[in-house]
Amino acid sequence: MILSTDKSGPFGHAPNSVQKTMTLVLVALLPATLFNIWLFGWPALFMFLFSIASCVGIEALCMWGQGKPIQPVIADGSAVLTGWLMAMSLPPWAPWWIPLIGAICAIWLAKHLYGGLGQNVFNPAMIARVALLVSFPVQMTLFVAPKPLFSDGAPGFAESLSIFFGLVDMDTLSSASAMGFIKTELSRGITVSASMAQTPNLMDTLFGFHPGSFGETSQVLVLAGGLFLLARRVISWHIPVAVLGTILVLGTLFNAINPDRFASGLFHLTAGASMLGAFFIATDYVTSPVSKQGQIVFGIGVGFLTWVIRTFAGYPEGMAFAVLLMNSVTPIIDSKIRPRTFGRTRKGEPLEMTRKP
Repeated sequence: MILSTDKSGPFGHAPNSVQKTMTLVLVALLPATLFNIWLFGWPALFMFLFSIASCVGIEALCMWGQGKPIQPVIADGSAVLTGWLMAMSLPPWAPWWIPLIGAICAIWLAKHLYGGLGQNVFNPAMIARVALLVSFPVQMTLFVAPKPLFSDGAPGFAESLSIFFGLVDMDTLSSASAMGFIKTELSRGITVSASMAQTPNLMDTLFGFHPGSFGETSQVLVLAGGLFLLARRVISWHIPVAVLGTILVLGTLFNAINPDRFASGLFHLTAGASMLGAFFIATDYVTSPVSKQGQIVFGIGVGFLTWVIRTFAGYPEGMAFAVLLMNSVTPIIDSKIRPRTFGRTRKGEPLEMTRKP
């Protein structure tokens, strides 16, 4: 037997793989996704499937253009997950070209231009979300009230195809999300406390019976998926707790100071993409810090920026912007807060080895 001399032991054999990790995340997203498809009907299903198909197709084209094998990369599930998360950040009745452009931004610009899986600096799904929001603000803020599948008033299959292909005027069907409504009312001089009376109640925001992006609804099911990932140790608690805790503390504190100007912390947790961002977006292995202390700093930054953008900026939802801004800081966090190297102290000095008698 000839042993390689370029690597030395000990070697670890982890039971996890990219494919297994991606599969567990998809399983965690499944309950909320199925509920949202039922909640928003056939147009949401078409948008969701086309988002995934677009990301997988762009991934295959990128691999083909580089002369690399396509099947192993498609099979790892990363492109499927990117398309899935991108769909969760889009309006449920978005026309076909929105997820297609988003897939190009996510897979080609944010992933393969940086070298492919594991090399990207920014979260691909959030790059797509921000690029679409900045480029097409009208289409990205045309939300619809829930129209459960097969219920009265829900579009049929043929009408849903017309909506998906952009043949229906969405201005006549759209309505503002809860956060968008408060932002609009505040700009008109109406206080937050007064406009809150016209927004969905806590039960509606928890279970998803309100207008919003595909992943901003059914907070209970998104939370259940996040707890599933924690139980399976796919993610750790550090980033989700830091993100949600920061948003809750800031919202509660400033609401107590001036309830006419600032929404409550509980509203911030349930009305936007806080749950989805905390458990499924900010915890991305590639774009978040390695150390546990660094992850807490990262999560606090995401929560702080999310609240600031929601409260003071022109956009009602700030999770995507906050994640991308903190992605850019991740290398700095990793350089300043490093985990201890095995066999050495935190200062890098070798540990003294003693042999037991």
